[in-house]
Amino acid sequence: MFNSLPPLSLYIHIPWCVKKCPYCDFNSHVRDELPWQQYLSVLQADFLAQQDGWNARPIQTIFFGGGTPSLLPPEFYQQLLSWLREQTLLAADIEITLEANPGTVDEAHFAGYRQAGINRISLGIQSFDGGSLKALGRVHDEQQAHKAIRLVQSLGFPRVNLDIMYGLPGQSITQAIYDLQQALDYATGHLSWYQLTLEPNTAFWRQPPKLPVADALADISDAGVAYLEDRGYHAYEISAYATNDAQRCRHNLNYWQFGDYLGIGAGAHGKISREHQITRTQQAKQPERYLKQTLFPHQSNVLNEKEIIFEYWLNALRLFQPIEDDHFKQRTGLDISAADEPILQAIAKGFLLSTRTGYKKTELGERFVNDVQALFLPP
Repeated sequence: MFNSLPPLSLYIHIPWCVKKCPYCDFNSHVRDELPWQQYLSVLQADFLAQQDGWNARPIQTIFFGGGTPSLLPPEFYQQLLSWLREQTLLAADIEITLEANPGTVDEAHFAGYRQAGINRISLGIQSFDGGSLKALGRVHDEQQAHKAIRLVQSLGFPRVNLDIMYGLPGQSITQAIYDLQQALDYATGHLSWYQLTLEPNTAFWRQPPKLPVADALADISDAGVAYLEDRGYHAYEISAYATNDAQRCRHNLNYWQFGDYLGIGAGAHGKISREHQITRTQQAKQPERYLKQTLFPHQSNVLNEKEIIFEYWLNALRLFQPIEDDHFKQRTGLDISAADEPILQAIAKGFLLSTRTGYKKTELGERFVNDVQALFLPP
C-alpha cells in the first residue's frame, strides 16, 4: 500500500487547567492537586504499549498540548524527555512545543523547560485588551500577557508562537488590529490568529455572548489579513501565519500533510500508518480513568478507503498550497482517481482547479473551505 511511511510526530496531552474558559471545548479539567508523577508513569506505559506500531521511525516533533501544560513543573518534562531519548530515536533537529498560559508563567519553571529541551513555546494570549480577556474568562490580564512574552524571549526559546483570537464580544476592527499590532511588535515570527466560535458543551454555547455579526466578522478578517501581510506575516494555513518557512509549526504541518503521530495522555488521538492500513487511536478522556488505564490505546479503528480520502482532504485543504497527486498517493496509499467523485464536484462548483500535477483551491474555494471539505465526507 505504501512505498514509504510518513514522518512521525508525538502528541502528549496534559489535561489540567487553572479554570475552564467559557469558550473551551478541549479536554481540560480543573484539579487542585496535580498527580504529575503518577501521570508520568502512565504516559510511559502508554508509549511503550504502542511503540511497536510505527516501525522505529524517528520522532520528528513533540507537542505538549492541553489543558495547560505550563502548570506542571520542569521535573516532569525533564524526566519524560530524558526517558524518551533512552527509549526511542528523536530527530537531531526535533521541534518540541509546549503550550503555555500567560497566567501560569514563572521564570524558574520556564528556565527549567528550556533546560529540558523544549525549544518552542506557544502562548495563549488571545487578546491584549483587558475587557476582552475578562469576557473570555482568561486567568491573565494584559500586563501578564506582555510579561509572559518578554520572559519567554529573554530565556532564549528559539521559536515562540502567540495565539490571538478575533470576533470577540463587542470587538471592532480597530480593536482586532490593535491586538495584532501588539503581538507583531514582539517579532516572534509566528502567529495563530483565529475566530472565536461557539462550541457545544461550553458555557458560551449555553449562554452565548453578543458576538460581531457575519458581515462585521468578514470585515475584521479581511482587515486583519491585509495588516498581517503588510507586516510580513503570510498565511500558510487557515489560521497560521509565519514570516518565513523556518518559522512554520512543523508539528501542525505534519497533521495537515497527513503525517503520522502517536497520541499519549488523557483523550489523546493518534494516527499510525502501517504497510497495508491506517489506524486511528484514542485514549480514555477523563484523567482519573486514564490514570487507571492498563491497556493502550483505549480505542483503535482501521480507516476504510472513504474515511482515508476524507481525512486527507480535510487536512490538506487547510493549507495554502496545491494538492499534488503524488503526495496524495504517498500519504494514503491510494491513487488520486479514488477521490474522483468529490474532486469533480468541487471543480464543478468552482472550488478547485486542475493543475498539471494535481489541484489547487480557487479564490472561492479559499473562502469556503468548509464547503469544499464537506464534499469529501463519506456517504
